[in-house]
Amino acid sequence: MMKNAYAFQMENVPKIATEAVLVHSSTLPEYEEKVKGYDWSKGVDFSALLDSYKSSGFQATNFGLAVEEINKMIEARKEKIRDEVDGEEVQGCTIFLGYTSNLISSGLRETIRFLVQHKLVDCIVTTAGGIEEDFIKCLAPTLIGDFSLKGTYLREKGINRIGNLLVPNDNYCKFEDWIVPILDEMVEIQKTSGEVWTPSKIIAKLGERINNEESVYYWAWKNNIPVFSPALTDGSLGDMMFFHSYKNPGLIVDILGDLRQLNTQAMRAKKSGMIILGGGLIKHHICNANLMRNGADYAVFINTGQEFDGSDSGARPDEAVSWGKIKKDAHPVKLYADATLMFPLIVAKTFALSQLAK
Repeated sequence: MMKNAYAFQMENVPKIATEAVLVHSSTLPEYEEKVKGYDWSKGVDFSALLDSYKSSGFQATNFGLAVEEINKMIEARKEKIRDEVDGEEVQGCTIFLGYTSNLISSGLRETIRFLVQHKLVDCIVTTAGGIEEDFIKCLAPTLIGDFSLKGTYLREKGINRIGNLLVPNDNYCKFEDWIVPILDEMVEIQKTSGEVWTPSKIIAKLGERINNEESVYYWAWKNNIPVFSPALTDGSLGDMMFFHSYKNPGLIVDILGDLRQLNTQAMRAKKSGMIILGGGLIKHHICNANLMRNGADYAVFINTGQEFDGSDSGARPDEAVSWGKIKKDAHPVKLYADATLMFPLIVAKTFALSQLAK
């Protein structure tokens, strides 16, 4: 009987090649979920679409894992536990939220405000820009521009560019007119009472004085959620303090007082969850506070940083485990993505659902 052409060819394939290419697989019991995307024949169901991300692979799977990790924080936070220090009932998990200033400049500000307005997070760490941009938006709008706009052209027009966002310089002039009288009050209070202002006290005072429900920090002040900004002078707010120091010197800002408060909040937390959007100072400041309790129980990082330059910004959660900033038995998630794309979708599957369920 004549052999078919395929059988003949296979008999003549060198054995070394077949052994190299056709290696038999072993089973991995912990990895048995099948890759499967959304079935569009079932119509447009956005909730089901987001649910399908976890089985889609790549960063879509990390999105699904981030949703699960944050929902664990929310569930743990609902528990009421008796505090050993003062005997009061406290929540089972303290959620630390960190974000860089560009996210307040963007429309993600409204998502962050929702979390603060409804008391869904317990502590915020951000940069100076993450503070001032919120107040500036209460005074004048930030505009959609284009990444390709030339810096020299914009400089001549008195317009500042944040990626593809535009902030007219007049907005900062309005900010100066608003904040200088408040800085005068702070100096006077300090001189008469001896009170030294921490960044969080300054932010709370500004949140109170803006008196605008569009503001993240109005709600932080109203809901007594501390906002820490250890580099408060690194932005327009610092510029205003610099100019003010010549006109009415004497304002002292105590960053150590806030460090004690942040670290103490972490140490007293029954469980701890970190949600960090972006990198740099805000990421390290929250992680380092959690080092004081031998690591956070839950962690989600969302940023586009890579680990290959050794920066903390790009470091994966496993590096934080080595420092004791995340617990050894935790299941942290890093989502490599632009937070403006992903965080509103994550909130839709986590905090927003829990709020609607009340």
